[in-house]
Amino acid sequence: MPALFSIGYATKAIETFIAHLHSYGIDVVADVRSVPYSKAFHDYHRKNLIEHLRKAGIRYVYLGEELGPRSPCDAHYENGQVQFDRLQRSSPFLRGVERLLDGLDKGFSIALTCAEKDPAVCHRSLLIAHFLKREHGLDIAHINHDGELESESALARRLMDETGIVPDMLTGEEECLENAWREQSRRCAYKKLD
Repeated sequence: MPALFSIGYATKAIETFIAHLHSYGIDVVADVRSVPYSKAFHDYHRKNLIEHLRKAGIRYVYLGEELGPRSPCDAHYENGQVQFDRLQRSSPFLRGVERLLDGLDKGFSIALTCAEKDPAVCHRSLLIAHFLKREHGLDIAHINHDGELESESALARRLMDETGIVPDMLTGEEECLENAWREQSRRCAYKKLD
């Protein structure tokens, strides 16, 4: 059955990364980095990653232009920081989402990949998985550093704890989930260097 996952690679040996992909039956890695290179982990340079995945029988697709955390459009920024809610409405982002949905419709199991270990601080959750859950009802499974899964729904609840935004007598859970997402996005979204 096709499924959508996400996985971060920071400090993960390429062999472990591939073993995690195989353990969940992933056939396609969608690289969602705006810059598909790593200063510290050379196995994850785009060219090297493609070769490692090819040898492991896993396809590679680059979606960083559509689904990456940086935008070339000034309208997506406020005070130098990308605004995920604006980026989620952009034509390139929506095209990237359609490509993912098309891949799932074709029967592929896909893993979004980026550098960060924890999806709670990565755009693969805050930008992409949040949108897919809200707009398409897809509850992406995030593969953590040890290979265990955390659903986007569970991660969203974790963000309430991490941001201290929790339901009370005046604010219900749905509103708190959205407010916690906004706060975490403010903390983690890409900022242009001055």
